[in-house]
Amino acid sequence: MPFPASHPALDRALSARGYAEPTPVQSAVLEASLNEDGSGRDLLVSAQTGSGKTVAFGLALAPTLLGETEKFAEFGAPVALVIAPTRELALQVSNELQWLYAQTGARIVSCVGGMDPKVERQALNRGCHIVVGTPGRLRDHVERGSLDLSTLQAVVLDEADEMLDMGFQEDLTFILDAAPAERRTLLFSATLARDIVQLAKTYQKNALRIDTVAGNVSHADIEYKAIRVAPNEIELAVVNVLRYFEAPGALVFANTRERVKHLTASLRERGFSVVGLSGELTQSQRSEALQALRDGHARVCVATDVAARGLDLPDLGLVIHAEIPVNKAGLLHRSGRTGRAGKKGVSVLLVSYTRRRKVELMLQSASINAEWSGPPSAEMIVANDRKRMLADPVLTAPVEDEDTLALGRQLLETSTPEQIAAALIRLYQQKLPAPEDVFDDERMKRQQATGKNDKGQPDVPYTDFARGGDMAWFRINIGRDKNADPKWLMPTICRLGHVTKRDIGAIKIFERETKFEITEEMKAKFEAAIAQGLEDGVKIEPAVKPGPSEKPVSRWDKKPGAGGDRPEKKPWKAREEGGDKPAWKPREDRPQGEKKPWVKRDDAAPAAEGKKPWVKREDGDKPAWKAREDNPQGEKKPWVKRDDAAPAAEGKKPWVKRTAGDPTPEGKKPWVKKPAAEGKTPWAPRSDAEAAPAPAGDKPWKGKPKGGDRPWAARDARGKPAEPRAPYKGKTPR
Repeated sequence: MPFPASHPALDRALSARGYAEPTPVQSAVLEASLNEDGSGRDLLVSAQTGSGKTVAFGLALAPTLLGETEKFAEFGAPVALVIAPTRELALQVSNELQWLYAQTGARIVSCVGGMDPKVERQALNRGCHIVVGTPGRLRDHVERGSLDLSTLQAVVLDEADEMLDMGFQEDLTFILDAAPAERRTLLFSATLARDIVQLAKTYQKNALRIDTVAGNVSHADIEYKAIRVAPNEIELAVVNVLRYFEAPGALVFANTRERVKHLTASLRERGFSVVGLSGELTQSQRSEALQALRDGHARVCVATDVAARGLDLPDLGLVIHAEIPVNKAGLLHRSGRTGRAGKKGVSVLLVSYTRRRKVELMLQSASINAEWSGPPSAEMIVANDRKRMLADPVLTAPVEDEDTLALGRQLLETSTPEQIAAALIRLYQQKLPAPEDVFDDERMKRQQATGKNDKGQPDVPYTDFARGGDMAWFRINIGRDKNADPKWLMPTICRLGHVTKRDIGAIKIFERETKFEITEEMKAKFEAAIAQGLEDGVKIEPAVKPGPSEKPVSRWDKKPGAGGDRPEKKPWKAREEGGDKPAWKPREDRPQGEKKPWVKRDDAAPAAEGKKPWVKREDGDKPAWKAREDNPQGEKKPWVKRDDAAPAAEGKKPWVKRTAGDPTPEGKKPWVKKPAAEGKTPWAPRSDAEAAPAPAGDKPWKGKPKGGDRPWAARDARGKPAEPRAPYKGKTPR
C-alpha cells in the first residue's frame, strides 16, 4: 500500500527518495500516530534492526514538532532528542533525518563520542531543532550546560536494548530525568526484555505497544547456515565461505580486538580487499574504513560486536560469525546487519566440533532453523567460479566501441580463439583468492560409505597394516576395555586430528590404549589439530612403534581372572559365597582371618622401620573387655547410671558415672589386680582416694590419658621414656 499522508514536506521527501510502500514497522507507527487514540501518545515499539525504524519515528514526530506549520520557526533550544547506542548509528540516524526533514528547514546537530566537543558546543549554541547523539556525550553536554533540555517536546530511544546491554542505563536515567515531564517518549527495541519494559513503565505514560516482530520468525529475509569446521581451520573456512558466496559486501565478526587484527591481516594476505573495525580505532580511522566499504574499495569488514553495532552498509549480503556470539541477542543483532529493507541476506555460523551443542541450543532458543553442512570445498568453489564467469554480463553485453572491436579483430588475427579464451580465464582467476583445503568429517564418512570421492572417482580402500614410506606412531587412550574397534575408531581419529583415512596406516588395539600410524607429511597438521583441544576424557600423544612383546588384543580374546572381568595384572581371588568383596590374599608375615591372630616375625620377615614386631596372642592373654562390676564394657565414657526408662540389659548391672578421686561406690568392688604379662610388672591395687604411686621397683608414671583415671608412662626396656606410641585407630591419641 502507498505511504499514508503524514506531513506535506515529509511526503514530498519520501516521493523524491523513491519510497513507494512502507515497511511493516513504518505502517504500524504511522497508523497509530494518525489515529485519534494514538496521536501524541508514547510508543513502545518492538522492531528488528534494518526494518526502517528511523523513517518510522521521523514521520511519527512530525505532528508533535511541526503541527500544522510547513516549516520550523527560528533556531533555539532543541525540541526533539534522539539517543542511539553507537556513534555510527547516531550518524546514520542524523543523515536519514537530514533528507527527511530537508524541506522543513530543520537544523539537526549530532553529538557523538570521538568528535570534537568544542565544535558540537558551538553548533548547539547557534541553535538547532533536533539533536542526535550517544548517551555519554549527551550527558556530558547537559552537565556542562551546553545542551538545554527544557524545551524538549519528544525523546526517542533507538535500540534501547543495545544501550542497556552496553551499560548506558545510568546515562539514560540522567538524561530522561533532566528532560521535561510533559514530553512524548518513543522507545524502539529489537526485544522487549524485562529491563526494557521496566524502563518504559518508569519514563513513559500510557504507552501504546506495537510489536512488529513475528513470534516464531527472526529475520525472515535472512538465510541461516551452520557450518562444521575443525577448531584450527576457522580462518580457512572464512576464506572458503567468502569465496563460495562472493557477496558484494561481507561482515566477519570476531570477539576480541586481537582476533580482528589477525583475521584482517590473514585475509589481506590472501588477496581480499578488507578493512578492520575495533574499539581502539579513532573516529577518523573508522570513518575512512566505512567510507571504503561504501565506495566499494573494500569488500570485507572484520569487526567486533561493539564496533559493528549500528552499521548500515550497502549491499551487505553476507555475515560470517568467525567466533560464536555470546548469547541469542548477540546472534540476532549480528545477523541483523544483513537482510535489511527487504533485501535478502545470508548469516553463516562457523561451528567447531566442541561447540556444536551450544550453537544448537542457541538456535533453538532464537527459533532459527539453520541448515547444517560442512565447509565449502575447493571443488565446490571452482564450480561456482565457472558458473559466475559464464554468466558474467561482460560476455553478453553489446560492444559499441569501435576501437574495442578493432582490437578484438587484431587479436583474432594473431592468436587463436582458444588462446584468447584461456587468457581471459587466467585474467578472471587472477583476481580471485585461491580456495583452501579444509577438512569435513561428514564428507569423509560419505566417501567411506560410497567408496567414491567428491569427483565420483573410486576411493582408496582402507587396510589395517603399515604402509610403505615414513610413518609416525601415536597413541590414544581408548583400548579394548572400552570396546575399541577400527570401524568407529578411524572416524574419531580423523575428526580429532583433521586428517583423512589415507593418512592413517596401521592400527594396533591393546587392552587400555590403541596405537596408530600417521603419515609424516600429515604429522605436523595432526599434532597442531590435537593441540587445539580434544573431547573430554580423550588423550592423544606421540608413541613408539609397538615392540615384539606388545601383542594386540582381539575382541574375541578372553580376559584372565575370575569370570574374565579383570585384566591380567590384577586377578581376583574367588569370592566368598554371598560376599561382595574378594577374599584376602594370605601373607607370610601376617595371615589374616576372621579373628586376625598376630604372629611373631622371624628373620625373614623383619619389622618395618619404626614398627614393633608382632607378638602372638594367646587365648588367655589380653582378652577382650568383659562386663565387670566396677568397669562395665563400653567405649564411650563417662558412664551414666540408667534410670527406669533405660533398664540394664539382661545379665548386666547398671552403669555408674565415676570421676577421678571419687570413692568406691557403696556396694562396689575396688579395682582388681590383673595378671602380669611376661616381662611386665603387675598392676597394684589402689583406692580411688589415693594418689597413684609408682609400682615397686619401677619408675613413676607420667601423665594421664585424656578422660581416663589411671596414670601411665611410655617406657622402654631400660625404664626410660620411649618415643610416644602411634595412636590406635578409633582411640583418643595419648
